Amino acid sequence: MNRRTPLFGAVLAAGALALSACTVGPNYHEPAAVPHADGGFVSAPVARATADQPPDAWWRLYGDPTLSDLVARALVANTDLRQAEANLSKARATLSEARAALFPTTTLSGGATYGRSAAANASAASAAAERAALANAPGANPSVFGPTTASAGWVYQAGFDMNYEVDLFGRVRRTIEATRADAQSVEAARDAVRITVASDVARAYLDGCAFAEELAVAQQSLALAQSDFDLTNQQFQAGTLSQLETSRAQTVLEQARAAIPVLQGQRNANLFALAALLGVAPKDAPQEAGRCAAPPKLTTPIPAGDGTTLLLRRPDVREAERTLAAETARIGVATADLYPTVSLGGSIGSTAPQGANLLSSRYVSYGLGPLISWNFPNILVARARIGEARATAQAALAAFDGTMLTALKEAEQSLATYGAEVDHNAALTRARDASQTAYTLVQQRYRAGTISQLDLLTAEQSLIQTQQALAQSDQALVEDQVAVFKALGGGWKDAPRVAG
Repeated sequence: MNRRTPLFGAVLAAGALALSACTVGPNYHEPAAVPHADGGFVSAPVARATADQPPDAWWRLYGDPTLSDLVARALVANTDLRQAEANLSKARATLSEARAALFPTTTLSGGATYGRSAAANASAASAAAERAALANAPGANPSVFGPTTASAGWVYQAGFDMNYEVDLFGRVRRTIEATRADAQSVEAARDAVRITVASDVARAYLDGCAFAEELAVAQQSLALAQSDFDLTNQQFQAGTLSQLETSRAQTVLEQARAAIPVLQGQRNANLFALAALLGVAPKDAPQEAGRCAAPPKLTTPIPAGDGTTLLLRRPDVREAERTLAAETARIGVATADLYPTVSLGGSIGSTAPQGANLLSSRYVSYGLGPLISWNFPNILVARARIGEARATAQAALAAFDGTMLTALKEAEQSLATYGAEVDHNAALTRARDASQTAYTLVQQRYRAGTISQLDLLTAEQSLIQTQQALAQSDQALVEDQVAVFKALGGGWKDAPRVAG
């Protein structure tokens, strides 16, 4: 019982130290949101948006299966998302490494050595001296004494060492707290990439549809200009019009023709951009996207929610908040360096002339006890690091406040821009209808000979310009819609697993 008392005493002492442990540094409390962030958006009435909460998979509001399929594919194969997923795996591995500090470190060793040790030589020399003294005694016979030098042989060793840091002042716990917040921040950054990928795919697809619509309008304008040119040329051949009128009609015709290649190039380039978002080569661009003839339209107002739910939904706000939590915990890590480090160590070893005797109590030795280290000369360095950690946390707090303001600003800006484009598009629709009516009347009067060919070309150019402007506004409208949904922070929940 007496042999076990020191071991029990050391264990009890370590337990008492652990129970009396405290965690230095400030405890983290999530800061309040910026003032006046709650309530509905100022620009919501302008954009004809509702206070309903937006769905996470907002692209399904368009009712386009091709769009939904493309977004789902991108959320699996996009290269930026694969990189973000790998960064998250790295952060989680770092957290596991930090948690491992809660457990002791152990070392197991073993080996065999052939030779003659210094201790054996010393023992042999002592024996030789003793034997020499006895040999000089009266009546002694030197031949009865053995060899006076140590002989070489095998020596076997085995050992087990353990070291455990008693986290008296919370250095390990604060480190785990910081790395956990880091991992959560990286996870939020991954979710922000999901939002970007979903919105970029939707924008690329809808832009492609809009380019197809503009291309159809351009081809209609070309047919219209070709018809008027043919009519003018017939009258020129009949001698009723001059070369001037024919040149005017040809100018309008070639201008209409020149718009087509540009739109075709833009549409093809857009398909290649969509292919990159899907993680495939340009030659594997989704052909189903190229069959879209016009951008799908929303049948209901945009559900925008309010400022409070926006801040809870936006991953960049969560990322900034988790970064602040990590930097706050690192103040505690730096503060712990002001205090001593207490470690509990233990070892068991055996050295025997034969391997079978390694477990014999005759050759086994052990030890257990605490080790205290305190770096007094570096206390100024520790205090400087505390100051650095506090300044970093203050910067993280400012960044968190700025991220919230940016989120609110982006939501308001996107809603205001979208609302203005809705009104712009409605006005262009009325202008297009009026130009179509005017052109029809002018064409009838021109054929009747009551107005000049210049009046016909003017009405024709007005119709072409309003048609093109309306098609461009349709594209701007869907882009603004996507910008609103991106600013609202949807598209990251329940996403499919990223391909490895």
